Amino acid sequence: MAKRVRFNSLQSSNSVCKFRQASFDLLTDFLVNLNSQNTDKLNSLSKCCGCFKDKNIVGYIFFMTEELNLDPQVGYHATELLQSFMTKHIIELLATVTSQGAPAAPPTSYEDAVLDMLKEKFPFIVFSCLQLASKMSLHVNVIDFNAAVHFLKSLGYTATHETLLDSEMLVLKGLDFKLNVTNPLIYVEVLLEVLGHNEPSIPIESTYDLCQQVLQFVVLERAAIYDALLSVTTKSQQPSIEQREKFVTVTEDCMLLGVAVVAVALYIFCVGQWEKVVGELSNITGISKRSIIDFAHVTLLHIVDSSVL
Repeated sequence: MAKRVRFNSLQSSNSVCKFRQASFDLLTDFLVNLNSQNTDKLNSLSKCCGCFKDKNIVGYIFFMTEELNLDPQVGYHATELLQSFMTKHIIELLATVTSQGAPAAPPTSYEDAVLDMLKEKFPFIVFSCLQLASKMSLHVNVIDFNAAVHFLKSLGYTATHETLLDSEMLVLKGLDFKLNVTNPLIYVEVLLEVLGHNEPSIPIESTYDLCQQVLQFVVLERAAIYDALLSVTTKSQQPSIEQREKFVTVTEDCMLLGVAVVAVALYIFCVGQWEKVVGELSNITGISKRSIIDFAHVTLLHIVDSSVL
């Protein structure tokens, strides 16, 4: 009988797997690495976490990813880089502004002063995150500066090689040159691979494209879906401030998001096997069946309401 992959037999690895081709040892390595990174992230959340995963910003990143013919992985990677960088950068800018004192003339607040400092360079910061993410991908060509200048010009932004280089260095230094971050699509891919290993009858290859559509939908509709999930979890239409603060770890939990996306896609694709899927996903990750079902149910309702899929 084939070995079943779970968290309790894992070692670390950074390798990449393809469906039905990774060995048991590699799969356990993938899982422990993702689980460890996810746990570390949840244990060190900033007050600004999630602020730069706004629908308009993420939609803009996805638009650029598609226009530049980049792998979807690059868009998700860029989103995570932007969130990490901006969280640190805003704190630094606030510290600078407060040390100098708020200006006498408008803007009249520290926050407005910071926004004034950011508004001109923010589009270039977003693009730099995408450009850096493309350099980290094994599946796409790197966006060179000539292509970048031409593309930004088509969007109405005037940029030079120097402008883009300065922006890229700003992001690199802000992230301490640590670009190897995980993103939700990686979790989806690894969970599908493990699911296919443990339950060979589940059609994971046929489901992958649908998983990508579901993930993009959840990421873009993040605010509405997580608000609905919070209401379900707390059994309240008006959760308290304390409940919202505690719920932040749920909104940033990539393993939970990955599990929910796989569950939703397989519900749509092969509802007859869904009970088996939920049970196996719970067994793989340790996430309760109730949590998986609640997240999947909320997402499915939003999909039906939006008629996206």
